[in-house]
Amino acid sequence: MTEPGFPSSRASATELVSSQTEAVLRRLEYAVRNKLDGLLLGSYLGLVPGPGSDPGESRQYYPGDDVRRMDWPVTARTMTPHVRQTTADRELETWLVIDLSPSLDFGTVNTEKRELVLAAATAITHLTAKAGNRIGAIVTTGEDSYRIPAVAGTNHARYLMRKLAATPRASSGRRGDLAQALEQVRRPPRRRGMVVVVSDFLGEPDWERPLRGLGDRHELLGIEVLDPRELELPAAGLMTFADPETGEQVEVQTSDPKLRARYAEAAQLQRTGIATMLRRAGADHLQLRTDSDWLSDMVKFVVARRRGVAVRPPSRAGMIGVH
Repeated sequence: MTEPGFPSSRASATELVSSQTEAVLRRLEYAVRNKLDGLLLGSYLGLVPGPGSDPGESRQYYPGDDVRRMDWPVTARTMTPHVRQTTADRELETWLVIDLSPSLDFGTVNTEKRELVLAAATAITHLTAKAGNRIGAIVTTGEDSYRIPAVAGTNHARYLMRKLAATPRASSGRRGDLAQALEQVRRPPRRRGMVVVVSDFLGEPDWERPLRGLGDRHELLGIEVLDPRELELPAAGLMTFADPETGEQVEVQTSDPKLRARYAEAAQLQRTGIATMLRRAGADHLQLRTDSDWLSDMVKFVVARRRGVAVRPPSRAGMIGVH
């Protein structure tokens, strides 16, 4: 029996979790504002410019730029490929497609991949929810999916982040349906804007087709979340690995250098395939790792976008992962 004036243990636990969540969100928001606000001075462009309707200046073509924006008169005059930039539309509508499958509840270094998802969503929300821009989200966990309508305003942006942070973890044996979540953005057709997909992109690659469909109308950004243990195995002797989305377990002798080499090779093939599918869809590609400074990676990405450079993932050894 609870004494008068004292909350029950269940209520205390709920309040503690809520206060911890609010504290985490406040720290994330402060970090994003402190690091990224200086990049937004001057031009209206934020993280990824909206397609716009008014022609802007031409700039030199970079590999990966959309060839549909080629400025042929300037190209013919200068004998150097150029693309025509457009002035970003005001009141941009941004949709976050958030994957919170059980495979995101994993991390071996500084944080879990799930927390990186929340950090990335916070940064995107802060960078786009300005000047009347609307932002909404579709979240898939495997057990559940829900939609947060695209609404303007700081209060809505903070509500969206609280909702994401409070999303329950899905039980093992489930995989979020990323393809279906993308279809919810694609149909019914929405006004031109930006779609940001935050996921580890593991599981069946059935998400490419709906993503390519979105690329015909929207600016696309794929944020890939990685952990180093998905990139290479440590030499730690006999280990038991469990797939959080199927429950399948397997024992592996990680001291075998040939096995570790095969693992790394398979990982590279998988991640290269993911990068290729994102590129075919016309999406910029940002990788965030649990063993690196995600804010610095985000800053580098924003700076590259502001310079008009098509952003692709770094091609360094070990930047590949498997499931």
